[in-house]
Amino acid sequence: MTSALADLNLHSSGKVREMYEVDGDLLMVASDRISAYDVVLPTPIPDKGKVLTQMSLFWFETTQHIVPNHYVSQDVPGEAKGRALRVKRLDMYPVECVARGYLSGSGWREYRESGAVCGIELPEGLRESDKLPEPIFTPATKAELGEHDENIDFERAAELIGDRALMEELRRATLELYQHASDHAASRGIIIADTKFEFGSSPGCEVVLGDEVLTPDSSRFWPADDYEPGRSQASFDKQYVRDWLDESGWDHTPPGPELPDDVVEITRAKYVEAYERISGRQLS
Repeated sequence: MTSALADLNLHSSGKVREMYEVDGDLLMVASDRISAYDVVLPTPIPDKGKVLTQMSLFWFETTQHIVPNHYVSQDVPGEAKGRALRVKRLDMYPVECVARGYLSGSGWREYRESGAVCGIELPEGLRESDKLPEPIFTPATKAELGEHDENIDFERAAELIGDRALMEELRRATLELYQHASDHAASRGIIIADTKFEFGSSPGCEVVLGDEVLTPDSSRFWPADDYEPGRSQASFDKQYVRDWLDESGWDHTPPGPELPDDVVEITRAKYVEAYERISGRQLS
């Protein structure tokens, strides 16, 4: 893929995608790489890049009434068809905007330690995977490659942004996007436990949704028919890979281990099923 796009200037490269410069816009290309615990694993997941791209496209198309986004078109080089989008350049804000409707992951760990998540006090006696009384906004810092994101409270996020009113607008957009997506996914038998968004600004617009949106990489998707609070949940996201890695005895430091064929096949099937059930479209 990189050689096929060699005529374009590489703008940046992340854990799972590359950004190329195209006539003032950017070409966002998703690879089949998978990361866990902030380490890129050596084994790709076939079609994962297509799922990330086409899932994001579905949400970009169906959430424009809530907040504008950076999507421009699917006018991309043929070699990248299905796994790339042309998007606007944004000045990205240095905070990840996380919405949680259920108690899981780092939120569950924080709650067990302090009874709160990102400074938000929660009722006593909640269990792992419990539905929260209402969705909460739990921002995080954006870590450098190989580092870990850090959960922060709203006040710290406002300091990083440098504008409290803007941070309040990012919180509003985050929670409204989450509620819209949760309602839609629920109608398709999927619970969105939590998700993260990234926002930036462009000329004339202070809040623009960017990056990937509501994908299995940036969200926890649970099958509703198997949901049972008090334990970890089956999922359509990369939690399956994380669980296998934990059982393998890997210590979460680079390099990551190769994934066995059955883990690759099951993970691919989970990603594709999540996309097709939520979007009502076939992966192409």
